[in-house]
Amino acid sequence: METLGESLEDYLEAILILEGALEHVRSVDVASYLGFSKPSVSHAMKVLSQKELIKLDTSKILQLTEKGRQIATETYHRHCFFTEMLTRIGVPKNIAAEDACRIEHVLSEESFKAIQKYYNDKEAH
Repeated sequence: METLGESLEDYLEAILILEGALEHVRSVDVASYLGFSKPSVSHAMKVLSQKELIKLDTSKILQLTEKGRQIATETYHRHCFFTEMLTRIGVPKNIAAEDACRIEHVLSEESFKAIQKYYNDKEAH
């Protein structure tokens, strides 16, 4: 997975989530969802577009490219896994979601897969 940093990964993840809820996703939707300013989101969308992770059409509708969708999906998958894992071991859901958001960005793919395997093996027994 390309290393983009926490902020850009969060933007991609937000677009992915919003695609499931809205007919069309625009920068203003991302700003509202993340609680960021419109100028910050506009700058990030420009960067993501330059990296060919999103497409922005003439109607200002955001679309993930195949590469952007892959990164967003992997980030979201990590987020869901850690939120669920932390919740199951007794962490309140709101704290688990916040912690998962931090963990999802800093953990290597190798460590994530090892933790996921260990946790799933434990859950199966």
